[in-house]
This record gives sequence, structure tokens and C-alpha cells, in this order.
Amino acid sequence: MAPATPAAPAVSLAGATKVYGDVRAVDGVDLRIARGETVALLGRNGAGKSTAIALLLGLCPPDEGTVELFGGPPEQAVRAGRVGAMLQDARAVPRVTVGELVAFVAGRYPAPMTVGQALELAGIAELARRRVDRLSGGQTQRVRFAVALAGNPALLVLDEPTAALDVEARRTFWESMRTYARRGSTVLFSTHYLEEAEAHADRILVVDRGRIVADGTGDELRRAAGGSRVSFDLAGRPVGDLALLPGVRALEIRGDRALLRTEDSDATVVALAELGAIRGLEVAPASLDDAFLALTTPAAKTAPGETPVETPVETLAKTPAKKETV
Repeated sequence: MAPATPAAPAVSLAGATKVYGDVRAVDGVDLRIARGETVALLGRNGAGKSTAIALLLGLCPPDEGTVELFGGPPEQAVRAGRVGAMLQDARAVPRVTVGELVAFVAGRYPAPMTVGQALELAGIAELARRRVDRLSGGQTQRVRFAVALAGNPALLVLDEPTAALDVEARRTFWESMRTYARRGSTVLFSTHYLEEAEAHADRILVVDRGRIVADGTGDELRRAAGGSRVSFDLAGRPVGDLALLPGVRALEIRGDRALLRTEDSDATVVALAELGAIRGLEVAPASLDDAFLALTTPAAKTAPGETPVETPVETLAKTPAKKETV
């Protein structure tokens, strides 16, 4: 008996590029997302997250490279009802109720959820008879989620899904998303909330200037940025060769304080002690914020009149988490 052919990944991009004028919004992205994975796209506004989502949904073609969903063109997967999406720029439909809108969308799919299931999963069953154009911003966002769920898709794509949601609504939303993911569905969501990415995704893809600059778990991204942060007061001491101390991977100067990202904080502290540079010494684990800034910021922002100094000791982005990923 011939061996079974492995199923195509849910999402596959190879050299995908999209250019708008002088801006390479997506710049040669290679990416594979396996079926059943929950993946976060993390990046600043304008990093290329929304353009990448538009490419994989078939809303615009790549200028170079290929984009596939479940082994075929995005349009084919969308027509087959295998994809549901929640986009930032969706507008409320006037004079229809929430239930009517979800029922209309569900009717376009071959094997949809019932309207009640979609509303219950989105946490808005009580809004079924309310007009869509008379909802609050947070309620409208949850209706968009129900619409994305209505077709019972195998791939759920969410672009900044918790924008306009308060703390309680965000918690409810993520509970709903995890419930859906546990069915074996693939989920891809973009966010600029670091805590959301770490708490709710199997993998985090850090996007910067149209490229994926890191791919891994929160812990793997922290290690990419250096496992700890050591800081101390310079007290007028010259910066000299601080970047060359044992374990140090990056050096940043903020005013009269030095911040060292290090993969061996013990060795770094011993070397600083030998130099007598221990005034105001602090050692702390690297946070996901540290990792994100290290991966996406060429130089730290400083107050007026200050001169930023940051010396990357090695390229932090070169930390692939899995063999099949970027």
C-alpha cells in the first residue's frame, strides 16, 4: 500500500511580496502554518500584518511569490467555505438585526453553524434582535466575530480582533476563540498586544517592515533577545567596551544608565564587578516587551537632547522555532 500523502498546510507563503509605490508592505515572506495551529502576527502599526492577511485571503494578489491555503489558491478555499475572516475595516450593515446578518452570511457556506451556535460562541446571543447599526463599538466587534464563525470555517483569520473591546469583553472573546481552536481549527490573528500573543497562540510571528523577523514561542523570543537584562548607572563612566563583556548581546544607553541584554547574567555581573560598574545594579529576566523591542527597533527612543546608543551584538531574528517555519 502506498504511503498516505501528507495533508497540505493550512497556510503556505513562498517569497510572497506586495509593493505599494516605494513601500514593500510584504517583503519576500516564507511561511507555513500547520492545520490546527493557533498563530499570532505581532507587530507595530504599519509593519505589514494587514497586508499579509489580505494576501492570504486572496483580497489582493502578490506581486511576487505564491500564496496557498490548504494546498490551493486562496480564492478556491474561500469559495469552498473553508475560511472565515474578521477584518478591521468591515462596516455595519444598516437596518438589519444581528441574527439576520449572521443568518445571511451562514447561508453562503456549504456547512455552516446554526445562527444560535455562532451567536452563542461569540457571546452575543442576547443581541440577536438588535439592529447592527445601533450597537456599541465593542458589540459591533463581537458581531464581526460571529460573522467570521458563521460558516464553520477550518481557517479563522482575525485582524486586530480585540480592538475597541474592554477588558471583560476581551476575556470573553479569547475564551470563545480557544473553544473554537480546540475543535481542531486553524487560527491566525494579528495583534499589537504582546500579552495576547503569548497567552493565546502556539507560535508568535514578529513582523517588521514587511518581513517575519522572528518565529517561536514567547520563551524562544525572549531567548532571542538575550535571556536577562542587566542595568546600572554609568555615573559618568565611559561606555568603552561594555558591549564586549561576557554574555552581552546588545547594549543600550538611556541618559546616564546602561542596559545590557545578556544570555549569561552571572558572567556579565562578575565582569561589571571587576570594572567597579555596579552602582544601581539591577538584574531582571528579559520580558516579551524587551524581545519585541530588540527585534523591531534599531535604536531606542530617547528624551529630547539625549543620544541613543544601541549596539546589537548579533542578529536576534535568527531564531527559527521549528524546521518547517520561517
